Amino acid sequence: MYNELVSKKEKLAVIGLGYVGLPIALEFARKISVIGFDINPKRVEMMKQGIDPSNELEKEAFEGCDITFTDSLEVLREAKFFIVAVPTPVDEHNVPDLTPVKKASETIGKVIKKGDYVVFESTVYPGCTEEDCLPVIEKLSGLKDITDFKSGYSPERINPGDKTHTLAKIIKVVSGCDAESLEEIAKVYELVVEAGVHKASSIKVAEAAKIIENTQRDLNIALMNELSIIFGMMNINTYEVLEAAGTKWNFLKFQPGLVGGHCIGVDPYYLTYKASELGYDAEVILAGRNINDNMAKYVAKSVVQHIIKNSGDVKLSKVLVMGATFKENVSDIRNSKVADVVKALKSYYVNVDVQDPYADSEELQHEYGFGLVEKVANDYDAVIVTVPHNEYKELDDKYFSSITKSHGLVADLKGIYRNSITNRSYWSL
Repeated sequence: MYNELVSKKEKLAVIGLGYVGLPIALEFARKISVIGFDINPKRVEMMKQGIDPSNELEKEAFEGCDITFTDSLEVLREAKFFIVAVPTPVDEHNVPDLTPVKKASETIGKVIKKGDYVVFESTVYPGCTEEDCLPVIEKLSGLKDITDFKSGYSPERINPGDKTHTLAKIIKVVSGCDAESLEEIAKVYELVVEAGVHKASSIKVAEAAKIIENTQRDLNIALMNELSIIFGMMNINTYEVLEAAGTKWNFLKFQPGLVGGHCIGVDPYYLTYKASELGYDAEVILAGRNINDNMAKYVAKSVVQHIIKNSGDVKLSKVLVMGATFKENVSDIRNSKVADVVKALKSYYVNVDVQDPYADSEELQHEYGFGLVEKVANDYDAVIVTVPHNEYKELDDKYFSSITKSHGLVADLKGIYRNSITNRSYWSL
């Protein structure tokens, strides 16, 4: 397989061209022939013009790439090596939604041939690839895994907005359905991953490795959030505590904050769901999720308490929320907990404006029921800075004084203005 791809006798296809799939497809397209497949024809047309719909990559990233963007099954059929990089979200009850990955499996089942390879990158619980996805492919294709085609799993490690830890610079975990497939899959990924690969002993081990990466981060952030609530009751600044504790060599430097997005705020639920199926209640993991999921309400309550104390009538108050994306310096609003902050504030009948230099107003309106203000006002009772976008780091005490009332509060969730706000009340997690 490796030799056929390198000689361009065969093609590699990436199914799902979002923030994970597109960078992978373009990276491979600098070495071999690639088919980029997406079910959204509008996105396909944008990529044909060298535009990344996720706003992560510049036009230059498309240059010098041997890639065909398509939504056609007939074109997809030309591939010999398939990589699946579709989303794996949870529903409103935090139950894993396998619809995208199962639909992708159906697509592959319609085009896969004897001797082909399929590798899943989407984050799932251990066992999902072999128990939920491959049977779909087998049923539709009439082919058998291992015997007729080979399969594997290689968890994505793309970090949106991170220009340092890119695909080529992060060790790639790979796995295969047997020894032969493991070696072939490893060689294919080594084409584009300079940092090298780690060969997991099984597909389940690779799936589990991915899911605990984000579960570990989730739990550590939950601890910081709980500490922030406790320290807040003691009138101690959490970031000053973390700065002092961080002087010890083995202290883990996590920070409190809103935990959203499509990884840290989602992946732990895949693990707890599978654990529940097996009859085990994952108490520690769910406790962390509970803390992080409720931080938006805690932030809103803290701000409203300040307003009640200083201005009285909440219904006449105005709050500006700065930042609507799930993290800094990205345009992605999926599972943004900022939306929960806005919802919580509105439950107190507060008038809320939202501003963000990266987010799309129409997309926010469609997804969460609110858009962005065109112009920031000058009479806010409080400003909540939710994510540390680079543009926000340039702001100062004078700016916040100009947009708030004299009793106004600057709620700086990530502590980027610590010790620099003197003319207004200041609060942080």
